Amino acid sequence: MVGDNKTCSSDFTLIGLFTHGATSGFLFSIICVVFFMTMIVNGVMIFLIHIDPYLHTPMYFLLSHLSFIDMMYISTIVPKMLVNYLVGKGTISFVACTAQHFLYMGFVGAEFFLLGLMAYDRYVAICNPLRYPVLMSHQVCWMILASSWFGGALDSFLLTPITMSLPFCSSRKINHFFCEAPTMLRLACGDKAAYEMVMYVCCVMMLLIPFSVIIASYARILITVHQMKSAEGKKKAFATCSSHIMVVTLFYGAALYTYMVPQSYHTPIKDKVFSTFYTILTPLLNPLIYSLRNTDVTGAFKRVLARCQGVHGVTREGF
Repeated sequence: MVGDNKTCSSDFTLIGLFTHGATSGFLFSIICVVFFMTMIVNGVMIFLIHIDPYLHTPMYFLLSHLSFIDMMYISTIVPKMLVNYLVGKGTISFVACTAQHFLYMGFVGAEFFLLGLMAYDRYVAICNPLRYPVLMSHQVCWMILASSWFGGALDSFLLTPITMSLPFCSSRKINHFFCEAPTMLRLACGDKAAYEMVMYVCCVMMLLIPFSVIIASYARILITVHQMKSAEGKKKAFATCSSHIMVVTLFYGAALYTYMVPQSYHTPIKDKVFSTFYTILTPLLNPLIYSLRNTDVTGAFKRVLARCQGVHGVTREGF
């Protein structure tokens, strides 16, 4: 009996994305490529923003931290999933599951708040361009980052203890590829009322409050753009905001389903699809959207390449 209780409180089994069927190897290869491309592309984005003086602006300062968060939270999920497939076991200890849940909620929560507050940056750039250096000063940027990390940490410290203190004795199999909160809730066999209330409050903070900031900011932006007489000005304003709107739509859309749609509408297949989208694909799409649609980033990349080629040419001439 003691042994059974110990087992019940120690290990979970992640079903994962891979079923070891005919297509599992192909899917594994795709996830590997996506993960390494995500790390490389976000790393390049951070490097370009750090090294190129033309990108030393508040918007790119916040973008560099967005890339950092993307790298961190995909690293809390995908490596474990890939290792489980290679070794043929989906076992994850209670401590590891708790740590994964804590880190994941912290990083994703920080990204929710950061994306919301980045809408304020776009609002200031378009609606108050003359006051932009004051309203988006270095101190304000750090306050935005501090608020984002505080929101993510608060979310982790609220949800993780409640989630992992629930009794999981009815089943130890997690029909998912990581320890996500809604899936863990379905495993619990105790009273979930307190958890569901706290989760609802956290979701309101983590999703609806930043989303409200986005809606309010873009409402003011639309009014300002509508009042512009210059077609070129309208086009420039749209180009300034389009990348952020695309990223917000992709990230918030999938997350709203996961955390705000009632559990009765969820199925394991849907949960895996939506979670894959905003935890694995979005970290890769974010820097691509900002770089491919942004002449500043592509220009910085060309300048770095030209500088490297120039150094290489000088070195060869020296020999």
